[in-house]
Amino acid sequence: MTDWTINREAQLPYSSARFGQAKVFVFRKWCEMAVERHACAPSDLSGSCKYGSLFMNQIFGGSIRGHYEHQYNMIEGRIVDLSHDALDVGKIINPYLHEPDYFAIPERQDALDNCLPRVACWVVQFLAEIAGEHLQEDLA
Repeated sequence: MTDWTINREAQLPYSSARFGQAKVFVFRKWCEMAVERHACAPSDLSGSCKYGSLFMNQIFGGSIRGHYEHQYNMIEGRIVDLSHDALDVGKIINPYLHEPDYFAIPERQDALDNCLPRVACWVVQFLAEIAGEHLQEDLA
C-alpha cells in the first residue's frame, strides 16, 4: 500500500511559473481523455483531482492531501491545487480538509493505482516538453 500522505522528492523545483505550465499541460491531457471517453469537452479541471494531484506529486514532490470530495497537494508547506478554480471545487464547503485515513481505504488506493500508468506517461511527456523549452532557450 502506498502512503500518498508522506513527502516525496521533487523531479523539478516548484514555482508559480511551473504551476502554470503544469496546469495548462494537465488541462490539455484532461481534454484528450474526454475525447477518448467520447465525453463532452471539459471547461475546466472539474473531476480531475486524482490525476492532477498524482501528476503534481510525481513532478514537484510533496504529499497528497484530501478527503472524499477532493484531493490536492502540499508542496513545501503550502497548499497547491491545480483545480483550485474548477467549478466542482468551488462547490465544496471545505475543499482543503485533510483526512489522512481516507488514503488508506482500499478502493481509494485502487483508484489512485489505476491512474498511475497514465500519469506516468504524462510525467515523461511534461518533462520532455520542459527540456525542449530549455533547449530552445539555450539556442536563442
